[in-house]
Amino acid sequence: MTELPLSDESRALELRKILQRTSYEYYVLDAPTIEDSVYDALYRELQNLEATYPHLITPDSPTQRVGEKPTVQFVSVRHHIPLYSLDNAFTNGDVKNWQDRCQKGLDRSDFLDFLDFLDSVCELKIDGSAIALTYEQGLLVRGATRGDGTSGEDITPNIKTIRSIPLRLNLDNPPDRLEIRGEAFLPIAVFDEINQERSQQGEALFANPRNAAAGTLRQLDSRIVAKRRLDFFAYTIHIDREDFAKKNLPQISSQWEALEFLQTIGFRVNPNKQLCTSLQELQDYYDHWSTERLKLPYMTDGMVIKLDAFSVQEQLGFTQKTPRWAIAWKYPAEEMPTVIEAVTVQVGRTGTLTPVAELRPVLLAGTTVSRATLHNSDRLAELDLHVGDTAIVRKAGEIIPEVVRILPELRPYQAVRFVMPTHCPECGQPVIKPEDEAATRCVNGRCPAIVRGAIEHWVSRDALDINGIGEKLVRQLVVENHITSIADLYDLTSEKLQTLDRMGQKSADKIIAAIAQSKTKSWARVLYGLGIRHVGSVNAQNITDNFPNVELLAQASPEAIASIFGIGEEIAQSIYEWFRKEEHQILVQRLQSSGLQFVGEKKDSRAIAINPNIAGKTFVVTGTLPTLKRDEAKELIKSAGGKVTDSVSKKTNYLVVGEDAGSKLDKAQSLGVTCLSEAELLALINR
Repeated sequence: MTELPLSDESRALELRKILQRTSYEYYVLDAPTIEDSVYDALYRELQNLEATYPHLITPDSPTQRVGEKPTVQFVSVRHHIPLYSLDNAFTNGDVKNWQDRCQKGLDRSDFLDFLDFLDSVCELKIDGSAIALTYEQGLLVRGATRGDGTSGEDITPNIKTIRSIPLRLNLDNPPDRLEIRGEAFLPIAVFDEINQERSQQGEALFANPRNAAAGTLRQLDSRIVAKRRLDFFAYTIHIDREDFAKKNLPQISSQWEALEFLQTIGFRVNPNKQLCTSLQELQDYYDHWSTERLKLPYMTDGMVIKLDAFSVQEQLGFTQKTPRWAIAWKYPAEEMPTVIEAVTVQVGRTGTLTPVAELRPVLLAGTTVSRATLHNSDRLAELDLHVGDTAIVRKAGEIIPEVVRILPELRPYQAVRFVMPTHCPECGQPVIKPEDEAATRCVNGRCPAIVRGAIEHWVSRDALDINGIGEKLVRQLVVENHITSIADLYDLTSEKLQTLDRMGQKSADKIIAAIAQSKTKSWARVLYGLGIRHVGSVNAQNITDNFPNVELLAQASPEAIASIFGIGEEIAQSIYEWFRKEEHQILVQRLQSSGLQFVGEKKDSRAIAINPNIAGKTFVVTGTLPTLKRDEAKELIKSAGGKVTDSVSKKTNYLVVGEDAGSKLDKAQSLGVTCLSEAELLALINR
């Protein structure tokens, strides 16, 4: 791909136009079309251009002003004290440079105690919407959006629905006027619940909790706002010292004291704050929360650093749009723009063709990303993807990179639309795309990619758990035609394995022993290992509990299979169709001949005591339990007549919770599901 180079002047003009448009969409329309990370990258590019070539600075440049005028759907109000933006830091060096600038900006004779570092308060940067609260005589009289920083929109009725915002301050003798600033946000569990409801009602989903919070705050019907359960953290207080002295209120002299005072008068303050006295402490705070933030029940995209002493803040003052005494240190972007240089197609173990974008390498969430999934042909059509496009890439669930959207305005003229292949890239056979599915599939059972995927799944830990057989060895075995199906594994010999590169007798013998050991694995593991679409390990256990041998399952109707608790029609139909294929019938026969277990263990009925407190109830187990392994807890539940599933839903009766429970606990709490500790579970079983 080639791009025509832009002159510095043309590029600056283009950046100004893009940033002005997106600023208007974000601040005025409350309908942002790009993420913060993209805006930051473009903004810094313009800043660098203007710093290098000062003659490019224009009065209308986004770097020279705060923002636009707010919409007219709500009453516009002027802020008594402006709401400033924050400068951003992206590296330790940026933070050090900021500290150095602050040091140089002070009159050292006034601050003899500040030698090498200015004490700073670190707070998590909550990903929500900034709001300004005004209290008069201790009573909340106005809540307003940030708007352009100078004026915003009066949304007081909506603010009053947020339970973490006090309607009256907890003060016997309140000041005449008090200005509070903070962040309104949606907890992740509430956000998920809202999107689930919107999906069921056929409404457009919110892209993220921040957008959902912004949209909620601007709802004209405060009853809708009340249902959405917004939350709030206070982080700034503006006081009149003379008024405070007259009312015998504390003389607050630092940000740390301000946060403590906010808590005493009834505000929620983020508990994860820290007073830092060195650059290393700032770095430690940043490093800690760069990973721990993933466990929080709300979204955060960085940390805010404020010089602690108000006397220092007052001397440093403000630029036209930012305080000199504060900065936001952002985490590595979870979404970033980059160029799609090519598209390749992978074939999975079920024959699904997955298009993959080959990217110009970009740093994303702390790692360099050069590939991202495009999911399927429907997603390709939705994106209208062309090779050469600039795309926004993010890490889905912090692990798998994916292309979020294309920026067509940056598309080069010679870009070519990518079209899914009509033949499998692995075996060359024609592919199919069922009308009711998004996936394109190869249906050639001997396709090398399908064979490799099937074997890798069979040997995986939750299936037959065969140690020593990894992806590299599987590829070798398939390429050299030693195996063409999972049944061929049981025909391997140590001598045959030793013909492979870098395979000695000792390693070969261990692999053969591991293969032999797999013959003792349970019928449930064997069923899961077969790789039938939609059949997970928990479903496999439920199915084999009801069908104690493969013959009964193979002869069962879809309706009989679907009658099992937790097994829907789609899973039942998939199992039924799998056993109808001759190649699968032959596979089962070969595996049976090799000694694999296709029969469940006979259970001693005397050992099963059905417990009326458990029978028929649905359980989910999550986290690390104190004494039991999760599988042991599941077996106890099932032996007492309970059902175990993998995911929390409205049908879940109990969630058994251990350490590091994660999102399942949040969802259970949002749905009102009863949560049990290990001890409470055992007590329930033993009643």
